[in-house]
Amino acid sequence: MTTLFESQAPRPLADRLRPKTLNDVVGQDHLLGADAPLGRMIADNRIASLILWGPPGTGKTTISRLIADAIGIEFESLSAVFSGVADLRKVFESAKQRREAGRGTLLFVDEIHRFNRAQQDGFLPYVEDGTINLVGATTENPSFELNGALLSRCQVLVLNRLDDAALEELLVRAEAEEGKSLPLQEDARLALRAMADGDGRYLLNLAEELFTLPSEPLLDNQAMAHVIQRRAPLYDKSQEGHYNLISALHKSLRGSDTDASLYWLARMLSGGEDPRFVARRLVRFAVEDIGLADPDALPHSISAWEAYERLGSPEGDLAIAQAVIYLSTAPKSNAAYKAFSAAMRSARDSGSVSPPKHILNAPTNLMKDLDYGKGYVYDHETEEGFSGQNYFPDDFPRQQYYRPTDRGFERDINKRLAYWQKLRDRSKDREPH
Repeated sequence: MTTLFESQAPRPLADRLRPKTLNDVVGQDHLLGADAPLGRMIADNRIASLILWGPPGTGKTTISRLIADAIGIEFESLSAVFSGVADLRKVFESAKQRREAGRGTLLFVDEIHRFNRAQQDGFLPYVEDGTINLVGATTENPSFELNGALLSRCQVLVLNRLDDAALEELLVRAEAEEGKSLPLQEDARLALRAMADGDGRYLLNLAEELFTLPSEPLLDNQAMAHVIQRRAPLYDKSQEGHYNLISALHKSLRGSDTDASLYWLARMLSGGEDPRFVARRLVRFAVEDIGLADPDALPHSISAWEAYERLGSPEGDLAIAQAVIYLSTAPKSNAAYKAFSAAMRSARDSGSVSPPKHILNAPTNLMKDLDYGKGYVYDHETEEGFSGQNYFPDDFPRQQYYRPTDRGFERDINKRLAYWQKLRDRSKDREPH
C-alpha cells in the first residue's frame, strides 16, 4: 500500500510512463497482438508458464505485471540477484494459500538465469501442479542458462529490442508527460534514439536529463553528446552476444560481403572483444572457407595476427581489418575442409587396415622376405614423374575425398588432378589382365 508521503515523492520519468495496459506497450506486437501468443492467452483468460527473453528495457517486467492484472491473478515479484531459498519458500507458501482460496499467482522472477541449477529445480513441482504461473525474465540465451527440465515446462517468448519507431513513440509520450519538447535538433533526436540501442528505459532516462535543460537553443548532435554520456554497446564477451557477432562476422566473410564483415568486426571491437579472439577465428576461416582456392589466405591471416601482437590496439586493429577485407574478397572453397572430414570418417570406419606392402620400408631381411617394399616404383624415375601406383590399403576401394572447386587457385589443382587421373588410368590399361 502506498503511503501519503510515498505518493508525493518524485518518480523517475520511466516509472511515470510505465504502461497502464498491454495496449500501451510499444515494440512487442509480435507477442501482444490479437493473433500473437500472449494476445491469445489473455483473450482466453489464461497464462502458461513463460520465459521472456530479450534485451534490457524492452518491457519484460511491465508485460508480466499487466498480464496478471488482465487475467485477474496475484502478481508476485522476485529478483534472482537478491532472493534466496527462504524468499522462494515464502512465495510458494503464499501461492498455496491463494490456490486453496481459488485465486492464482503469477510469480515474476527477474534475471532468472542467476539462480543456480538446484534453485531452478525448486520451481518444478509448483509449476507442474499449477501453484504458480512462472514468468522468468532473462537477457541471456535460455538454452545455455536454464535447466532443460524447467525449459520443457515453460514457453520461451523472445522480446525484440525496440526499433526506431517504438523509441520515437516513447519520446513523444515523454514530451506529453513533461508538457514540453526536448531541446534537440532533428539530427540530435535521431542520435539520441541510436544511443539508447533499443532500450526504452535507458532512452527515457536520457530524455529526463535533457528535460532539465533550457528549451533554447536546440542542441545539435555534438552539443547533446557533451550533455549526456554515450551508452556502451550491449555486448557480453562470455555470453550470447559474443557468439552471435562472431557468427555474423564468419557468415558475412563466407558470403563475400566486405562491408558487412567490417561492420561486424567493428561491433565486436567497439564492444570490447579481444582482437586476438577475432584473429584466431580469421585463421580458422582461411582454412575452412577459402582453403586452396587462395593459398595466400592462411599466411595473410596469420601475418595479421602477428602484426596485432606486435602493435597492440588500436594500431594493430587495422591489420585485422585488412585481413577481413582480404578474406572477404578472396575466392571461397570448403573443398579441403570437406575432404579432411570425409577422410576422417573413412579412417574411423576402416579400422586398423595395413598399408599395401609395396609402400612399406624394409630395413631388415625378415621384412624383405615378407615382400615389404616389393614392386614399389620410385615416381621420380618415371617419364612423367608419376607412377600411378595404388597407395590405399589392399582391398580398400579407391576414394576421392578432395574435390576442388573451379574457383581461384583450385582451377589449377583441378587440372593437375585430372592429368594424374589420366596417367593412372593409362597405367591401369597397361596392367596384364
